[in-house]
Amino acid sequence: MKKIVLISFIVLIVQGIWAQKEPFFENYSWSDNPTYKIDSSKNQESMIALKDKRVTEFYFTKDNRLIEYFLEHKVYWLNSDDKIEAYNKIYLPYSAASELLINRGRVINKDGSIIELDASKILTAEDEETKRKYKFFAFEGIEKGSFIEYYYVVQRYPDYSGRRIILQDDYLKENVDFDLFAPKNLVFEFKSYNELPQVERDTVIEDKLHWQLHADVLESLEKEDMSAYNAYRKQLVYKLDRNLANNSKDISSYGKVAQNLYAFYYPEYAKKTQKSLNKLLVESGAAAKNDEASKVRKLEYFIKNNIFLSKGRSDELKNLDKVLSERIANETGLIKLYIALLRTMKIKHEMVFTTDRREVKFDKDFEANNFLNDFLIFFPESKAYLSPGEAVSRFGFPPAQLTDNYGLFIKEVSVGGFTSGLGKIKYIDPVGVDQTYDIMVIDVAFDVDDITKTKIKYDRSFNGYYAMYMQPFLNLINGDDRDDLIEGFVKGIDKDADIISKKIVDDNPELFGVEPMQVVVDFNSEVFVEKAGRKYLFKVGELIGQQVQMYQEKKRILPLESDFNRSYFRTINIQIPEGFKIANLDDLKINNVYSKDGKELLSFNSFYEQEENIIKITADEHYRVNLIATDVYESYRTVINSAADFNKITLILEPIN
Repeated sequence: MKKIVLISFIVLIVQGIWAQKEPFFENYSWSDNPTYKIDSSKNQESMIALKDKRVTEFYFTKDNRLIEYFLEHKVYWLNSDDKIEAYNKIYLPYSAASELLINRGRVINKDGSIIELDASKILTAEDEETKRKYKFFAFEGIEKGSFIEYYYVVQRYPDYSGRRIILQDDYLKENVDFDLFAPKNLVFEFKSYNELPQVERDTVIEDKLHWQLHADVLESLEKEDMSAYNAYRKQLVYKLDRNLANNSKDISSYGKVAQNLYAFYYPEYAKKTQKSLNKLLVESGAAAKNDEASKVRKLEYFIKNNIFLSKGRSDELKNLDKVLSERIANETGLIKLYIALLRTMKIKHEMVFTTDRREVKFDKDFEANNFLNDFLIFFPESKAYLSPGEAVSRFGFPPAQLTDNYGLFIKEVSVGGFTSGLGKIKYIDPVGVDQTYDIMVIDVAFDVDDITKTKIKYDRSFNGYYAMYMQPFLNLINGDDRDDLIEGFVKGIDKDADIISKKIVDDNPELFGVEPMQVVVDFNSEVFVEKAGRKYLFKVGELIGQQVQMYQEKKRILPLESDFNRSYFRTINIQIPEGFKIANLDDLKINNVYSKDGKELLSFNSFYEQEENIIKITADEHYRVNLIATDVYESYRTVINSAADFNKITLILEPIN
């Protein structure tokens, strides 16, 4: 969840005692005679950035108002049609809260000719859905080997409590610079990530503070499947730490954030408001439940089915009284509603602010608001999380990308009659492997008159994240859509399956997290067995459906990240036709395991047992860890490919005599 209300009360006003010269951008421009060149050894690159310069300056106006100027200056060499297509439009920051002061762009062709964009090539458009306006450079006349250059300056509302700047991309960059200027009373702190050089203080400039970072070259970082690409790009974070004008320290500290957020989300409620809260609780049925988990599940089910979540930002959408009466809220209003109702039921809980680990890893050692992007509610008694703003998430199963990461936990504390919020950084443990599973039990019998025909009972259960996108919404799926959902499970392995009967067990949406969702289908099939002379080829592996296959021609660079821990339990019971035996049962034996410190983390194990004419095949698969280091990648790939290998197994039925 983005755009969570983060409140800070920071006094930055000075009384003119810190003199500032003109902003940096007033003396900045590009070269009138550019002479950009590409080294011949790099001619095979599809794109290179010859300049990537970003400058931000915090500046006090004459009336002591703090503003921020931001400049971005880039030069790209484009050497492929794909890159020309991708970069012939460059979008500019443009909003009601900012002002575009300078915008210049040009194309420099291989022959040195320059096409400078005039005002008619800096266009404004509007998103048809959101109605949001945006500006962009429209470059024309670009050829392979051309350079495009642009820079702009925007004046915007200052963001000083934590901002992330990503400098690395999937193409080579040269001459990379970041600069930050500030009045002499505002002291910033910086941290670089993923082996990016550190930001250094400029000790020469006297009229303002200046920090800078320079890299001659930043190598490209290619995107890889199942990687947290944005989190592993070279980047930096900066924040305001001190104001020397009033001796303010630790300005961006989480201690202050926790107190301010508590004051905002935990007010005293008026009698009218409390009456409305009590009424809604009765209507929801949550208060009548006996245990905490049941109360929270019932409350969440009611809210997510009766309160409309809006993307709007108006004050009414976050006003608790309006939310209660109109039943429409934005994410801030929804958080207020949950907290108010939990307080009314006296259920202990904590607010949690964290990040999507695929985008940015929460840094437990550097306190900055850019790590407080997403919101959860934690219940210490249940040791479970709830996500108010995610419609498909349910209690106990928060968005998986918000787990396996650190977060700021804020709980209510009382000392001497004073109540406030206390913040503490803790790890958000992922949901256990035992709570997300896919259980498959398949019984197979062969037609006595024609062994190429099979009668199959397909019984499959889903729990946790595997059920979350279906079970809570089954009451909304009816008629043909419901039939399609059920039949889809077997149509995925046999599109021509002759379905005899079908049903869903435990289809009550309120049973999510309590009982698994179960699909049972009986069908006849003619696709799994082929006759080969006196023998029959039984494609038993195809019964589990097509499996993921991971191939890696290049060396893996980035760690691998799964969404959630999970288990697959597969049992296939085969009734061997009278007069036949299976010649290659040992092909079913596959066992690949990765363990660490004596604990089995990744595994695939398939084997068989035989009792008279019944073959019981087990093929279980477990992923007990989400974050896979690069040096463990091959082990992960071996395990996950084991299921694909099983999928290809064909058993040979041959006559006994």
